[in-house]
Amino acid sequence: MPMLHGCTTRIATRTFWCNPGCEASSTPCSSSTRGGITTLTSSGATPRANSLRMTTMVPWRARCGAIVAAILTVIVPPTPAGAADMSKTLRTAYIAAETGFDPAASSDLYSDSVQRAIFDTLYGFDYLTRPYRRTMHTATAMPEVTDEGRTWTMRVRPGIYFADDSVFKGKKRELVAADYVYSWKRLLDPKVRSPFAWYLQGKVVGADRVLEAAKQTGRFDYDTPIEGLAALDRYTLRLKLKDPDYIMAGYMTQSPMAAVAREVIEAYADASGWAMANPVGTGPYMLKSWRRGAQIVLEANPNYRDEVFPDSNDPADKELVARMRGKKLPIVGRIEISIIEESNPRLLGFNSGALDYVNVPSDLSDHVLDASGRLKPEYVDRGAVLARVTQPALQYAYFNMEDPVVGGYTKDRIALRRAIAIGFNTQALIRVVYQGQAIPATQPIPPNLPGHDNSWNIGVKYDPQAANALLDKFGYAERDSEGFRKQPNGATLML
Repeated sequence: MPMLHGCTTRIATRTFWCNPGCEASSTPCSSSTRGGITTLTSSGATPRANSLRMTTMVPWRARCGAIVAAILTVIVPPTPAGAADMSKTLRTAYIAAETGFDPAASSDLYSDSVQRAIFDTLYGFDYLTRPYRRTMHTATAMPEVTDEGRTWTMRVRPGIYFADDSVFKGKKRELVAADYVYSWKRLLDPKVRSPFAWYLQGKVVGADRVLEAAKQTGRFDYDTPIEGLAALDRYTLRLKLKDPDYIMAGYMTQSPMAAVAREVIEAYADASGWAMANPVGTGPYMLKSWRRGAQIVLEANPNYRDEVFPDSNDPADKELVARMRGKKLPIVGRIEISIIEESNPRLLGFNSGALDYVNVPSDLSDHVLDASGRLKPEYVDRGAVLARVTQPALQYAYFNMEDPVVGGYTKDRIALRRAIAIGFNTQALIRVVYQGQAIPATQPIPPNLPGHDNSWNIGVKYDPQAANALLDKFGYAERDSEGFRKQPNGATLML
């Protein structure tokens, strides 16, 4: 379907910056949301946060623009490597309420950003690599894929432990292969009604028999062996698929395939099999308190494994890596997340020092950036440093090929669509509507993602003169009494 070379429909993928140590950063692919983001953080007068940041993000738009993020940072003295500094608190805000924290059940963006700090997947992303690269989280190596993509063998790193919880009766609970087997079976359990059941549904060898029995009895038997989903030993699990599925490597980086402890689910699950209020994982943070729709408080997990800030050879990361090299994750001891739906109160909260890190929509970017896109003096005076990143998100608009005015493949309709495309002023859209917080797209794949080619540009040049010439040539030259063009059949051209 021909694509309009200019944006009219906003379809953005939101990406969160995550403070060092908090693994809540989004993957390159996440749920679709509308609107841009500006993020501000402030260190304030007390050692609550280790940085001051402001980020402006606007959707990366096909044939239109890429999200640019302005990151406002106050450079603070490095702290010694070691456990998280519990005297530091990062205060931030979400623009919408969470639903809960169960990887098999939660599907909204904000719940997931918290889950990523609490639970661990086998694999994740190295966010300092361009393009982003998959890496190991709790696995010892990347999956061993055999049988033409049907058999996947993964090994869990020994010595990883869940956060302490009363269900473990005072004992340290190690993460093992069986935890992933149990967690992935939850995606298949009809009672759980996981929104991500499709990751595995109809794909796992031997699962159909267990699912059929669950439908007959009303209970999924987690102890019944499934040939295609099994722990071979304490740290090795194997997934056997009916058909090759190389996308499975991507699924394994997502929260629904994170590990939960069976004891926790059985102790805290509700009638639907969900344990939304009692997340216990192996990630860098644990849930300290939760007031639904108001505040989420996370604290560093003292049982978190030895992980240090990632290294990078990118010159753009040189200063960051120099300050953070060798630091044990997580770094910040406490994270307080408030739910503030309106953009003005969020920005006011930042300006007053009540918030250290805030996402603000692009409609307020002119409050913090000048006309040239630089930080306003009042923020510079607070010690802020501005940096920019490109958000891996895509926006595009397209034609309805069955529409009676613009659809179809006759020469006049093709000319009309081309005229609209080259007559759309993308730069003006970026400048006026998105206040400069975007760059024109050159191809369907955003920068910093595999497949993006910096040397390739299929963008259409804005040329209203050529657009008018096309319309004149292919039957749209005649105008009505008000000067509006008519269609070749004489009807008014109305889109």
